[in-house]
Amino acid sequence: MPDTMTRDTAASGTNDILDALKAEIGTEGFQHMLGRDHSVSYIARGPKLLVTFESIRGTLEATEDGMPLGLDFAEDKNWSVLHFTADGDTWFRDPAIHAFMDEMVDDAFFEDFDTVTFFGTGMGGYAAAAYSVAAPGARVVAISPQATLDPVLAEWDHRFPAARQLDFRTRYGYAPDMVEGAARAWLLYDPHETFDCVHASLFRTPNVTRLRCRHFKTHIAASLRDMDMLHWMIEEAAEDRLTTQRFHARLRRRRDHGRYLRNVLFHLDDAHRPYLTALYCAHVLAHRNAPAFRRRLNAARGALSGEGRLPPWLED
Repeated sequence: MPDTMTRDTAASGTNDILDALKAEIGTEGFQHMLGRDHSVSYIARGPKLLVTFESIRGTLEATEDGMPLGLDFAEDKNWSVLHFTADGDTWFRDPAIHAFMDEMVDDAFFEDFDTVTFFGTGMGGYAAAAYSVAAPGARVVAISPQATLDPVLAEWDHRFPAARQLDFRTRYGYAPDMVEGAARAWLLYDPHETFDCVHASLFRTPNVTRLRCRHFKTHIAASLRDMDMLHWMIEEAAEDRLTTQRFHARLRRRRDHGRYLRNVLFHLDDAHRPYLTALYCAHVLAHRNAPAFRRRLNAARGALSGEGRLPPWLED
């Protein structure tokens, strides 16, 4: 395997991702292993810092080239990037990361930047919120974060049984407490995803803004990226321009996003609302050729006809 790789080459594993990051760090950056399952890479660029937390699997699945989000900011926007990787579902709960963050605090590392923004999704969202305490006054953008997976506090969340063995009680543990020192924090979640909704409700400090992303399920970050919103959102947050109104105005792009349209259709299917399904499918079909929506429209027409309540506009 070559020492470096270009962005034109798709990553296929841990070494590819670390090589891509290492190729960008230059003389002022660094790359270290933190314990057995984690690494940190620092790309020194401009006066804005993006701190990202991603699992190897999540990074590989996020885009076609399988590269970390931070590389786009380093290359295209000239931001400095501090990127943490996790090889497995670790929730970044490692004393080696605690020690590294302590070292960054002692060295006043975060104070050298005009803005510091922590970002992550899922377990990376948890880590972004939890470790933001190391940089008071930072901004945090967390997508579907867990507040904690301590079985005493979150016994209702049974999605991650292996995580119950992790220590969420020691330093940097309970994310809602850790995020109190941030200047502002934005939490994105789908309110129809019950567990994500409950976790979001535990972040109660005045500096937290919740951004509801209905019908995006567990694919919020990927959908925002597809709609050209993810980078915009992080930039808006870094400059304190991100508001609920601005976010939802831009989120209207979902009306042309296939994954979102399908998720709404699945929601209507589960609700057994044939009339609403017919209305929705007719609307979508008026703007795009969508065979799946045509089939659902025909099925809804049949259901309404069988119930003797087929409306005139559906008769032909």
